[in-house]
Amino acid sequence: MTSISNESVPKENLDSAVQAEMLGFLLTRTKTSWEPDTDLFASGGLSSLFAMQLVVHLEKTFDLSIRGSDLRLENFRTVNAMVGLVGRLRGSAGVGTGD
Repeated sequence: MTSISNESVPKENLDSAVQAEMLGFLLTRTKTSWEPDTDLFASGGLSSLFAMQLVVHLEKTFDLSIRGSDLRLENFRTVNAMVGLVGRLRGSAGVGTGD
């Protein structure tokens, strides 16, 4: 697993990289294609236990630490929400708004 750095990377490219990475991760793990704005948990696609796998994957892949209030399930409901979380934690505004 490689870490994706946002140093000298335009925000749009970082957002796209995060989105593509997470959609690929979900496809590999669930054998299902997901839309970036699909509620992964409400759709029955993922369990709350899988949320911890998402946390670990995001931390390792994007070289960040998810702690405290950032561990809310709302930050992991959609791929776009995860893009937004990574953007906030990396210091840029992502496309996700926590939908």
